[in-house]
Amino acid sequence: MPAGTLGADRWNRGAWIFRDETLHRLAILLDEAFRIPGTRVRFGIDGIIGLVPGLGDVLAGLLSLIIPLAAWVRGVPYVTLVRMAVNLGIGVLVGSIPFFGDIFDIVWKANRRNYLLLCLHLGEPRKHTGKDWAFLLMLGLGLALIFAIPVALVLWLIVWLGQTLSAPAGMQF
Repeated sequence: MPAGTLGADRWNRGAWIFRDETLHRLAILLDEAFRIPGTRVRFGIDGIIGLVPGLGDVLAGLLSLIIPLAAWVRGVPYVTLVRMAVNLGIGVLVGSIPFFGDIFDIVWKANRRNYLLLCLHLGEPRKHTGKDWAFLLMLGLGLALIFAIPVALVLWLIVWLGQTLSAPAGMQF
């Protein structure tokens, strides 16, 4: 067997994991496989694994990397891959908060979001990249606002203290 075919054979043996049907089943297994009786609330093993402190969220995050990896192999635009990474990052970071994070994982469903992004971009390449850029822009603006508020409060406090301390003794409030 020629040396070049060994690597190609390896990819062919593992290609089943990147098929649409396999990725769809993985997204369902991770995010929607089970239903709370009497409700419309669905959750997957991502939420169950996440109950294990520390290690559970890491393992669930590693399993969740399969869909973005498949998207990369299948040629999804980089802006969409970044959006998928942000979806996973939000899920893993917030999911690591005890109890609240597990509830967030059930609602956020990062794997379902990423599978839908993959399907959108494979069905109509380049059509949805504007939405990806808008999502990332809004996320960036939100993060900038989150970081700007404490800075603005500290600056306001410094100005207020400077005015209070420099005012004549009889004029203080």
